[in-house]
Amino acid sequence: MAVYNELGPGFLEAVYQEALEIELASRGIPFSPQPDLRILYKGRQLKKYYTGDFLIYGKIIVEIKAMNHLTSNEEAQLLNEIKATNLDLGLLLNFGGSDDLEWSRRVYSEKKATRKRIVQPRLP
Repeated sequence: MAVYNELGPGFLEAVYQEALEIELASRGIPFSPQPDLRILYKGRQLKKYYTGDFLIYGKIIVEIKAMNHLTSNEEAQLLNEIKATNLDLGLLLNFGGSDDLEWSRRVYSEKKATRKRIVQPRLP
């Protein structure tokens, strides 16, 4: 909130990225800016990686945006990032809304992500 209250909406993501780095450091919150996060596929680490906006406390992905409003696409992106990196928690912060800071907290749980397979009977 401090970054949004100071800068307001209208800047590019890079401006909020740098301001958030200053704010996190001033509060003594451990973070890695633009970390290369490894992606797992069937328990194996891929050669490709995802570059996030922030990794907080070594276990929380923070994705920042500067858009008019968040959509389901950004929510899905965050959930995919959490799942693919084998982390449990992600925050989505949108500094672009003119009314207020828009944010979303997402938790990934294996239990919730498990899909039941429905087997349809074969017709003769």
